[in-house]
Amino acid sequence: MRKIIHCDCDCFYASVEMRDDPNLRGRPIAVGGSSDRRGVISTCNYEARSFGVRSAMPTSQAKKLCPELIVVPGNMKKYREVSAQIREIFLSFTESIEPLSLDEAFLDVTDSPHCNGSATLIAQEIRAQVHQALGITISAGVAPNKFLAKIASDWQKPDGLTVIHPDAVEDFVLRLPVKKIHGVGRVTAEKMQRQGIHTCSDLRRFSLLELVEKYGKFGNRLYHLCRGIDDRPVNGDSVRKSVSVERTFSEDLKDFEHWQEQMVGLYGRLQERLENLGDRYEISAVIIKVKYFDFTQSTQERTSRAARISEFKQLLQQCWEKRSEAIRLLGVGVKLKDLRAELGPEQLLLPFRDRRPSTA
Repeated sequence: MRKIIHCDCDCFYASVEMRDDPNLRGRPIAVGGSSDRRGVISTCNYEARSFGVRSAMPTSQAKKLCPELIVVPGNMKKYREVSAQIREIFLSFTESIEPLSLDEAFLDVTDSPHCNGSATLIAQEIRAQVHQALGITISAGVAPNKFLAKIASDWQKPDGLTVIHPDAVEDFVLRLPVKKIHGVGRVTAEKMQRQGIHTCSDLRRFSLLELVEKYGKFGNRLYHLCRGIDDRPVNGDSVRKSVSVERTFSEDLKDFEHWQEQMVGLYGRLQERLENLGDRYEISAVIIKVKYFDFTQSTQERTSRAARISEFKQLLQQCWEKRSEAIRLLGVGVKLKDLRAELGPEQLLLPFRDRRPSTA
């Protein structure tokens, strides 16, 4: 039986900004781009959320919902530094950490000797240390698996701790709304509701075959999750699946020539990021993304191992031919193949053992 903690900072970027400027506390604030430069909200505090402001919302729309909204430009260097400090606190309790983002991570404390081996006490201690040392709050969920721990961390936000004991899993899952399951978006949730499926208990009426017929591969996962089953381990060796860069423009790009000019600049930034990856990954595909003036989005993709600029130009041409209208965002990226995973665990043992004998 695993002991998993999911830690999630409360409105991370905004919390760091409120910590550094006490005058922002208690006021609706958001971190993001300026409304007069086609900015987008990265995150916002709970005061702003009460007005309907949300992440990924255009700043101009957020200001309409909340005229008093204070928009603070982001400082990624500062957020990364705080994230690294939080990770150091995590490491004092376990080395089995799977970061999901700068402000979110799974921790496996099954074998941790701290706090008499109590995952609940470890979660309490982590939250206390982060608040004391860094001045921000973390919500945490404790459960026997990753699926339940992640749901639990969101159960009493902000600054909350929810524990799902192994003997309480069955009752908890039976009453769990299906919309709480990761992967069940608005459209899928509405489809389920039309079919009388509101909770995991309702999902259990269907066999594995029926769920796969209804929801494809996701049906297999739904069958297990609605029973509280999730065997995924905490993977401290996270694998990058893609690299991309994008830009939102202050004015729409109406001409294909302007599309091309911006794409060349983005391609240069992409190459810089690829150079930092080392030899662990191999490019498997190239992608172009455009977002039009009306916020609809389109992507073009092709198999590639080289990511030549000529390939991106061809994809960009396809986007233009598909819809030759003004765009507000352009992105370029690549999909990656993890070469180290293909070598297999037996071939990896020797180099890992040579370099890190203390962890064998």
